[in-house]
Amino acid sequence: MTLTTLAVLVPLLPFLGAVGGLLLGRAAPGFVRPLAVLPTATAFVLAVVVAVRQGSGPATDAATRLTPTGSVPVDLALHLDGFAVLIAVLVGLVATCVQLYSTAYLRHDPRYASYSALVSLFTAAMFLVVYTGDLMVLLVGWEIMGICSYFLVGHYWETEVARAASLKAFLVTKLGDVPFLIGVFALAADAGTFRINGILTAATHGGIAHPTVVGLLLLAGVAGKSAQFPLHTWLPDAMAGPTPVSALIHAATMVAAGIYLVARLLPVFEASTVTLAVLGVLAAVTMIGSALAALAQDDIKRVLAYSTIGQLGYMAAALAVGDRSAAVFHLVSHGAFKALLFLAAGVVIHAAGTNSLAAMSRMGDLGKRAPDAMWTMGIALAALAAVPPFSGFFSKESVLRAAEHAASGHAEGVPSAVGWLVLVAALLTAVLTAGYATRLFLLAFRGRGAAAPEAHGREPALMTVVLWVLAVPTLAFGAVALVPSLLDLPAWLDGNELAPTLVTSILGVGLAVVGILATYGAWQAAATRRTAPMGAVVSAAADEEPALTEAAALQTHEQVYGDVAAAQDPADPGRLLLGPLFEPASHGFRLDALYAKLFVRPVLAASGLVRFLDREVVETYVRGAGGVPRLLGALVRRTQTGNVQTYISVLLAGSVILAVLVAVGA
Repeated sequence: MTLTTLAVLVPLLPFLGAVGGLLLGRAAPGFVRPLAVLPTATAFVLAVVVAVRQGSGPATDAATRLTPTGSVPVDLALHLDGFAVLIAVLVGLVATCVQLYSTAYLRHDPRYASYSALVSLFTAAMFLVVYTGDLMVLLVGWEIMGICSYFLVGHYWETEVARAASLKAFLVTKLGDVPFLIGVFALAADAGTFRINGILTAATHGGIAHPTVVGLLLLAGVAGKSAQFPLHTWLPDAMAGPTPVSALIHAATMVAAGIYLVARLLPVFEASTVTLAVLGVLAAVTMIGSALAALAQDDIKRVLAYSTIGQLGYMAAALAVGDRSAAVFHLVSHGAFKALLFLAAGVVIHAAGTNSLAAMSRMGDLGKRAPDAMWTMGIALAALAAVPPFSGFFSKESVLRAAEHAASGHAEGVPSAVGWLVLVAALLTAVLTAGYATRLFLLAFRGRGAAAPEAHGREPALMTVVLWVLAVPTLAFGAVALVPSLLDLPAWLDGNELAPTLVTSILGVGLAVVGILATYGAWQAAATRRTAPMGAVVSAAADEEPALTEAAALQTHEQVYGDVAAAQDPADPGRLLLGPLFEPASHGFRLDALYAKLFVRPVLAASGLVRFLDREVVETYVRGAGGVPRLLGALVRRTQTGNVQTYISVLLAGSVILAVLVAVGA
């Protein structure tokens, strides 16, 4: 079987699985789980085969004309290189793990069939985005992921929290997609093609007439899809979806799509230093702001959501200094350990017996009752904090190396100021990342809150197996990827050196150690200030029906917890570390409130005005326009008496009047 045929089957199989799951969900429920797992797992195996056969060799291209347009043609194109096939393997791995995990996590969910079908469709769309060589086809996959995320985040649609979160995710990402679509058309108009190879050729030879405008328009879509400032606010609220959905969206699929696009079209962005500077500023603000917010969150999934935003900021920062290899390295590394973090969080929620939006301050010492979750999450948090020798250390160091290279003025086309901005922001974020990762581990597994009874701590075997599967790349990928005899990642990408340097390694590891020790010290200090356990909210069904528990917890979340900051332990180490910043950081620096004042309220006011004009002006005119004919009809109806003598009398009177008028006129 040819390489192109194998590559076509990779997105096709999960798509067919999604169609089968939707059609057979009610008629043959016994086929739902096999249709969810087997096509996705097979696609993952084929993606591995494609990656091995493609390797670091020349890119493979194939295309057929999809439809004549009369101007810029649209092609069903395939483009395989080391960059694409590596990300496809990651997508397949995470999607397969999520589908396996979900069979246990959502085993009692009545809407599992539609859920699994949407996950399969989501996976197929991401494969399409990764493998395609045409921007219009990429846009199709881009939008399919958006609508699937809307339905998946709103899976528990009977709860107000889930409905609001899904709507917010859809609207905010669409806000970025509108200028993104305009940018795609402008880019194709300048280059004369939607084919990515043709666009890159035009960008390399100065064929893009408006690189700054096009670059900024595309960045709007990237900011929405990859949750970068200022369009990042939808991602923390998306935690209202099932925990496996969080792992899927936040690891290797939807949020990575924007980073993937910038990496794929990097020469277009490099054609404008203004675009690179804007990307660098957005990345710096995103990294620092999200890390501060993560340090103040009490819900375990919101901590991980803000963590995802910050790590995507690292990838965007690497792209801002012109190093695609470092960005992709961190994208793949992050995809593995962040999926592990979210799935481990699901086991922690299950073991704690609290709720889906699990307050860490209310957790007890879960390490004894969920040892697998503790160890695997500890591994993933160490990778997140860039502690050697875990994969996150190597990938994050590659970003620091790229920033240091640009700061020293050695990156062609990248202002050194952008390099310095990215480097300083990345180092500061390294301290904060190590801090909130340590805080999460201590509160979840060494906390002093009262936890649920022992019966709520059973870990489903399949969920545990998935955690250890993801722990393997979290442990080994970073080192293995840089060994020429094993993978030689630089050869698969752009050939840039990715190995850590002494200076950035010392700075990165040293700052991570500072963050770990500072947080541990604050936690110890907090222990002396804590007067009593906070208590826990126990779900009676957590041991048997975690999915139903998740929906029920969403329904009562506001009543149980109320204000986020008010519900937290006053001796939280994050509160001690952040001081006066804690309150605004715990609310995401109140950006949602700001957006409500600047955009939501004016739009609602304008809609109210339109509604008033429609009701009082337009409808009055319509009623008036209908009233006049009714009045005339009533008058005419009165003359229709049915009396022949009356008709003859009127006719004679009219004749007399006409005769008089004629005589007078003569």
